Amino acid sequence: MKWLHFLLSHSVFISLCAVALCFQTYSILHLSADNYVYGFTFFATLGSYNFYWLLSKYSFSSGTKLDIFLKANRTYILLFSLAGIGMLYCLWFLSGYYFYISTAIGLTLLYSLPLWPFRFVSFTKKAGFLKTILLAATWAWVTVMIPAANAYKAATPTAILFFTRFCFMLQLCILFDMRDMKIDKMHSLHSLATDVSRRTLSIIMYVVFGLYIVAGVLVRQHFNDTPQVIAFGLTGLLVWIVYRLSLVKDRGYFFYYFLVDGLMLISSAATYIAAI
Repeated sequence: MKWLHFLLSHSVFISLCAVALCFQTYSILHLSADNYVYGFTFFATLGSYNFYWLLSKYSFSSGTKLDIFLKANRTYILLFSLAGIGMLYCLWFLSGYYFYISTAIGLTLLYSLPLWPFRFVSFTKKAGFLKTILLAATWAWVTVMIPAANAYKAATPTAILFFTRFCFMLQLCILFDMRDMKIDKMHSLHSLATDVSRRTLSIIMYVVFGLYIVAGVLVRQHFNDTPQVIAFGLTGLLVWIVYRLSLVKDRGYFFYYFLVDGLMLISSAATYIAAI
């Protein structure tokens, strides 16, 4: 199981999930896929997550000498470096996507601000609600707007799909916020789960889930894709089941990094099966 732990802990699995969501965007909007978008999405996700882990580890390891820190986290540094090279290679072939890509990079940097070791950005640690919203919006932007960047004739369904993906990712982000609530409070970090009561958070989940279902059905009905509507309904049911399971008891590492993150892969697989 060491290889699986490596894929999960070093964000390789979640990077594949991001590619799967891009595939889902192309499929739902009936667009031709661009392999360089797939490549960029994989490397960008891999690089941004390993960068975030490095930043968080450095932020929480005050007093550790730099050389010791670098040696202890050399695998993260290596993957971040390789991802950077892969991103630059793919960017060479994506000149028409620069606005969307630069926006995604900006959103990613904004999300990481609470961890930067600078006093002038310390106020961002209190932006809990915005932090959760920002992460979901970044995922939706990267996996919908970048693949659909040149689909001007599909502007309306793209906008609806963006909102659907945002609601989908927001639910996953809230699940992780709930898991990390105690640790976030220890490090004076805020999230949606730390800033509202458990009851309010449940109400938010109900509302977001309802919006996710309505928007998801609308975008598929736009193309008269009945099989896709059925596949989406089953996926939505699974999302809700996983949410309810997270409330029963404290869940472990694989539940979140394999099952919760894996919902992205499952959703895309359902889209692929419905398209056959």
